[in-house]
Amino acid sequence: MAVTNGMVSLKHLVTMETLSNEEVLGLIKRGITFKQGKADFHLDRQYFAANLFFESSTRTHKSFEVAEKKLGLDVIEFDAKTSSVNKGETLYDTILTMSALGVDICVVRHSKDDYYKELIDSRTIQASIINGGDGSGQHPSQSLLDLMTIYQEFGTFEDLKVAIAGDITHSRVAKSNMQILKRLGAQLYFCGPKEWYSHEFDVYGQYVTIDEIIDQVDVMMFLRVQHERHDGRESFSKEGYHRLYGLTKERYNRLKESAIIMHPAPVNRDVEIKDDLVEAPKSRIVAQMQNGVFVRMAIIEAVLRGKA
Repeated sequence: MAVTNGMVSLKHLVTMETLSNEEVLGLIKRGITFKQGKADFHLDRQYFAANLFFESSTRTHKSFEVAEKKLGLDVIEFDAKTSSVNKGETLYDTILTMSALGVDICVVRHSKDDYYKELIDSRTIQASIINGGDGSGQHPSQSLLDLMTIYQEFGTFEDLKVAIAGDITHSRVAKSNMQILKRLGAQLYFCGPKEWYSHEFDVYGQYVTIDEIIDQVDVMMFLRVQHERHDGRESFSKEGYHRLYGLTKERYNRLKESAIIMHPAPVNRDVEIKDDLVEAPKSRIVAQMQNGVFVRMAIIEAVLRGKA
């Protein structure tokens, strides 16, 4: 990994922990350059990308696909439901096959935490791995698009007050963001059900109630309640959750005028955020989705530079 003249080079991107602050800022700024239409980018040969999503996804999957096509890569179709995975093929052998066929970049989402370790340690697999989300582990491209959204708004991370609210234990978005935001100088607060919070996160920020912090934050980041990662034994009331932990109209009105609302989406409307606030003036949820394409273009470009 390296930064030369502001341009980042990566072999893989699997976790935020391996990125330096300089690399993070380099990817954010390059994403902004792509968004502004000012990036000078040309392929030196034909490149192939495959998006291997073993969990459901709309935003991440399709924004990577749009990013790849905007950059001129050939995108190889892959459907886990009709692949040899159904014959018992392992993830390793699926990626090994893609690499042998000449695929340069594999974007992977998988339910297994740290699935990527055996892939990037392989001497045989030549394809670069971009982590599109691993279990309850990391989601680096989502973290980078969140950072890009915050940076566009404030131009800095230093001393910003950022609250992350909701299903924190099960959120790979929260884990990626808390690590890098802390490192970049933000002050972090965590809100939500205590049973969905772990004290291992105390090193990054402070656990508070949403009503204690709502009028002080610069960024109010909500997380999706991940019903699929719970064991079904917990009773859950949408109305109760929204009243205790969600963005109600009353809480929205208490936000600072300069504060912004974020959510990785999909939003459980009237649960994490009241339906008519999803596109409210302080919301940056649509901007996050737009920024996802451009920061993923920056990621792909960095990986291609790393292969040169």
